[in-house]
Amino acid sequence: MKRYWPDEYISKKTSAREAIARIHAGQRVFIGTSCGEPQHLVRELADQAGNFTDLEIIRLQSLETEPISLIAAKSPSHSFSIRSFYSGSAISAALASTRRFSIPINLSAVPHLFQTRQVPIHAALVQVSPPDDFGWMSLGVSVDITLSAALSADLVIVQVNPRMPRVLGHSFLHVNDVDLVVEYEEELITIQEQPTMPDIARVIAGHVSKLIEDGSTIQLGIGELPQASVEALADKKDLGIHTQVLTEGTMELVSRGVVTNRQKGRNEGKIVASSAIGSRNLYEFLHDNPSIEFHPSDYVNNTAIISGHNKMISLNMASYMDLTGQVAVDARPENYYSGVTGMLDFIRGAAMAEGGKSILIIPSTGNDGKHSRIMPDLEKNMAVVVPRSDVYYVVSEYGVVNLFGKSLEERAIAMISLAHPDFRDELFSNARQAGLIGAGRTLRQSVHAVYPLQVEERIKIDSTEVMIRPIKPVDERRLQEHFYNLDMDDVVSRFFHKKSTFVRDDVVSMYEIDYVKEMTIVAVVGEFGFGRVIAVGGYILDPEKNMAEVAFSVAKDWQRKGLSRIIMKKLADVARENGIAGLMAFTSMNNKSMIKLFNSLPFKVEITHEDDMLVMRSRFDTPKESPAAPASS
Repeated sequence: MKRYWPDEYISKKTSAREAIARIHAGQRVFIGTSCGEPQHLVRELADQAGNFTDLEIIRLQSLETEPISLIAAKSPSHSFSIRSFYSGSAISAALASTRRFSIPINLSAVPHLFQTRQVPIHAALVQVSPPDDFGWMSLGVSVDITLSAALSADLVIVQVNPRMPRVLGHSFLHVNDVDLVVEYEEELITIQEQPTMPDIARVIAGHVSKLIEDGSTIQLGIGELPQASVEALADKKDLGIHTQVLTEGTMELVSRGVVTNRQKGRNEGKIVASSAIGSRNLYEFLHDNPSIEFHPSDYVNNTAIISGHNKMISLNMASYMDLTGQVAVDARPENYYSGVTGMLDFIRGAAMAEGGKSILIIPSTGNDGKHSRIMPDLEKNMAVVVPRSDVYYVVSEYGVVNLFGKSLEERAIAMISLAHPDFRDELFSNARQAGLIGAGRTLRQSVHAVYPLQVEERIKIDSTEVMIRPIKPVDERRLQEHFYNLDMDDVVSRFFHKKSTFVRDDVVSMYEIDYVKEMTIVAVVGEFGFGRVIAVGGYILDPEKNMAEVAFSVAKDWQRKGLSRIIMKKLADVARENGIAGLMAFTSMNNKSMIKLFNSLPFKVEITHEDDMLVMRSRFDTPKESPAAPASS
């Protein structure tokens, strides 16, 4: 008959030395993951290395400076071998040396390996909080795959550490479910705070913020850039959190009132995660916090669970991408604690969610600025963590694209637009050589052009959200569709003759632009990456006169709603900033809309005639006179 749990607890207490001595040669030993690693037990296991042969250590990818790793490296022939669940690339020297022992797998599938004994665990070393009044001990900051390993293991050794926070949820082991108890108090593993956010991170975070709506549920990946996005989310409302790893950034969003978890659609009112990495302050925030629940990875990373959230957003960082959209992710110091094995689970779950978005962040260059992170092809040692078919939104400091549903040519052009201008020529040439871009295609100035983000503006017209922005190379097809859908009268007004075809050569000058001497601004409605162009306005510089000629077209159902006037003002502002002297337009004498539009400029308008055309010119150094103020009596 089972004894009362306090008696069980006392009977199971032992020293680390005696507990580790219960492990036998040839066994498979699981070590608790992330910042919940039982360091005291691991040190003792390393100290007794000479007593073991052929122990197989199972864990998530972790730091390469631990005693086990060092001993395994020095004596790989008999004491230890290490198998790590890790699906990322192995570019760094530290990872490359043990690359052959990595097990590529999605994190959601790991508990099944343990529970079915396909990978039997003979001993599990885990760290827990002290038992509560009912004998339950929390796994604290590391539930992920640790709970399933402990419940499946033949021998469970727990390090009871008073510094481990008691985190609620499906995160508990009972005293009756463990075999040996080692009481030892020590600081948990923490990570250093992220360095000061560089300017590039702020720019990228600004792009990301525009993709996230109020009421979204967020998964934040590990890394400087996903965490930088926290600051950009400060003005959002009623966000929820369902994520693999909780970090300092989450705590900040909660303290600011941004995260309320009221509109998640699942586990409302609760932050849900499976592990945490951060500082002591974060761990104190987790302790007995009723608004936070930790669950195992087969729940948190389950795509069906993820997709059940409202407006689910997965936000992760890519290390490298190729022109077709394949993604490589390399372990960095801050994510050695968690690996990157859960990324694909969240990407697929978010894509399936109602109103969900999968967002990948990639800086255009490495930290030294000397190599491009966007490559023609991924190198041989770069494992594909995210297949091209699972890639949706991609963000660099140069803009945002949506690769979903796009052809390889459209993807290549989109990825080149996200690359640093110094590398675009080479990428474009490589894409043509690989057959990703047609031999007759050029990108002219746009290869080197930097997208002017500051021109973007979201407005609402008749309750519909309209994006006013500079055109992008990826807009080719939708620009053609815009012209094909115009009424013939509007076609004649735009092109000065009847026209029924709009082949690429007819529109290429509108999107292969440098945003300085040539500028096209479009108004777009609909989902990002699939929107409909409803209005187009652009200018082309005449360098001899330093005047830019403008032209416009607006879809029939969007005329007389002020779009042309908005676009005209933006064109004038951009032209002035770029040192252009003024704007000019050619139109028919009967085009009253164009005449009225040009006269809306706050500058004097000079009108002349050339043949049967009206020529309007407006210089920026000739402002219209303000109406005289009425004389005072």
